[in-house]
Amino acid sequence: MRIVHRCFAVVAALVLAWSVAQASHLAEQPKRHKIFYHLDEPGVERAKAVLVNIENHVSVVGWKNIEAFELVVHGPALRTFLAKDMDPDVRGKLETLLAGGLRFDACQNTMARQKIEVKDLIEGVTPVPSGVVRVMELQEAGYAYIRP
Repeated sequence: MRIVHRCFAVVAALVLAWSVAQASHLAEQPKRHKIFYHLDEPGVERAKAVLVNIENHVSVVGWKNIEAFELVVHGPALRTFLAKDMDPDVRGKLETLLAGGLRFDACQNTMARQKIEVKDLIEGVTPVPSGVVRVMELQEAGYAYIRP
């Protein structure tokens, strides 16, 4: 009987050691996040605030821990990103984030209503058929939804 208890104790210890090893292995590989921010409110100050939130988000989480990061823009907010009239601070922040890996989605429905063409927006924009449909798709795909 003692041999059975000792064998059980050895097996239990091995299982525990394996579990700890697996847990520490998981700790070494942090979760890769999928995030999107949603902006439909106009104005330079609003755009700056959202871009600062995104900068802060990236500085805490790190690009290496981000699988995908999008900014979905539609409605009155889209005019804030017209290349010829863009605020220099907004442009600088957005260009830096785009270079880091941010995807900037511009609603084509809004573009059509406001007579905006892709060439009128900052370089690197990804046109999407509908901003609200893109919001829905990202939520369904398990992205964290942030509306600052």
